[in-house]
Amino acid sequence: MDVSPLKDWLGLIALLISVGSSVVLFLKSDAKRAAVTISDHDKRIQRLEDEMRHMPDKETVHKLQLDLTEMKGQMSTMVKSSEATERATRRVEDFLMSKAA
Repeated sequence: MDVSPLKDWLGLIALLISVGSSVVLFLKSDAKRAAVTISDHDKRIQRLEDEMRHMPDKETVHKLQLDLTEMKGQMSTMVKSSEATERATRRVEDFLMSKAA
């Protein structure tokens, strides 16, 4: 899932909400209270942007998917190899047990 367009839209929506609320507050109340509210909105927007910055992008998720697929292939090869080793070990063990008896 690509979060880049979502991040852009969320930023735009947050900006529109911030500007809209600023205009309403300046029209309905004193400037000091409006400035405090704008500051609060700016902090909230900044927190959102900081959180979005740490999220993986489309390329990173795709690379992880490819790496996991490669690891699955390697694991299945290792399982087949360990099964063959187990069979050989059992044959050697059976041979040695029959010689001992």
